[in-house]
Amino acid sequence: MTPIQAETLRFIEEYIDQKQELLISVSDRIWEYAETRYEEQQSAELMAEILEQEGFEVQRAAGNIGTAVVGSYGSGKPVIAILGEYDALFGLSQHRGENANHPVVPGGNGHGCGHNLLGTGALAAAIAVRHCLEQYGLAGTVRFYGCPAEEGGGGKALMARNGLFENVDAALTWHPEARNKVTNHTSLATCQVYFKFKGRSAHASAAPHLGRSALDAVELMNVGCNYLREHIIPEARLHYAITNSGGISPNVVQAEAEVLYKLRTPRSEDLAELYDRICNVAKGAALMTGTELEIQFDSGSSELIVNKTLEKLMYEQFVQLGGPVHNESELQFAEAIRSTLTSQERTFNVPAGLHGKALADRVEEYDPQTSMLWGSTDVGDVSWKVPTVQCEVTSVALGTPFHTWQVVSQGGMSIGHKGMLQAGKVIGATALELFLQPEVLAEAQREHALRLNGRTYKCPFPDDVTPGPVKR
Repeated sequence: MTPIQAETLRFIEEYIDQKQELLISVSDRIWEYAETRYEEQQSAELMAEILEQEGFEVQRAAGNIGTAVVGSYGSGKPVIAILGEYDALFGLSQHRGENANHPVVPGGNGHGCGHNLLGTGALAAAIAVRHCLEQYGLAGTVRFYGCPAEEGGGGKALMARNGLFENVDAALTWHPEARNKVTNHTSLATCQVYFKFKGRSAHASAAPHLGRSALDAVELMNVGCNYLREHIIPEARLHYAITNSGGISPNVVQAEAEVLYKLRTPRSEDLAELYDRICNVAKGAALMTGTELEIQFDSGSSELIVNKTLEKLMYEQFVQLGGPVHNESELQFAEAIRSTLTSQERTFNVPAGLHGKALADRVEEYDPQTSMLWGSTDVGDVSWKVPTVQCEVTSVALGTPFHTWQVVSQGGMSIGHKGMLQAGKVIGATALELFLQPEVLAEAQREHALRLNGRTYKCPFPDDVTPGPVKR
């Protein structure tokens, strides 16, 4: 490490430490707002206000997306993007710092994936890098991207479609996790689609022959898709939720019913083929039941294109900085959270050597072999446009399953806060290296082109589809 690299690393650490009170308050406010996809008005405005206070030029409603924010500082190349999120999940309201399920608002929303931490950790990195550029007179531009609707809304895909990443050179982000690791995995391409059936109501006993059941169509579609599972690639995934069962009266033939499908495949090209097959099953269900079918595409995201050059660079910074350090009170609380988990949950995805511990206390060794994340993220859409890298930083107890009240509880207290602040340092230090080592950035861009191998980005939802809030 050169003297300037050591000095800028120390600057990033110290600056984020100085700002920790502000950053924790931002995270906690977003935790309290708990706004779901494309409804994150308060969270987005808070991010915009902090960015302006820190000297960024801010675009609200960036790319004509109401809850997207872009803050820029500096000029010229390179342009380094730091990606943040702030959307919550439905039905996961939970009091912070409690080891029992205790909703703040029964049926309310909660940050069950830790996006209050994710967005604020990215913000921490961006403002630290901004002040480091100024302090050391470094050329280039740092941008914070406040990205809405990662949870099923394809926010970054919409941002990519609307041109917000066109002149970016590299993108960095993170995700709260139960371990400290530079992510080396790709992800599944996905899309969400509503299938709406319309039939004819009738008295279910006196005149059932006069009715045409939309609910029958939904059930037949689900049966058909379940039979289809044997005849698709094993890596593909089909999930569904009946979002409208037609009512609660069993003596009425249901005239309307609706099912929401989520499809996943390792490659976007395979997803398009699977989508066509699912649509044909739905058409068959409508034909069998004499109902009408409307197909409404909701959202989607692309698979993630890995970048080993950036992964190695981020790992170097992570090792130097280390993971969060926890006190006895936090270890005891993590044990209490683990006591609420099943035996399978307590060992799920726990790295070797950490079994039996409450919180991860090391940075996992970097593995250059690409693995599969059996989930989806719209970070994938950014990774098609520019070289992209992510890390995971301990923000919850080992074994904690995500999209649960346990994550909400920990995301509003010190275990989550420590992970968030450390993530900001790792991302900030990695971003600074891209300003200091242009040859590494150039290598990352060469690798990106090789991995695409002539493939070009295609937004996972049609041009005439603009995702929005979930219908209630």
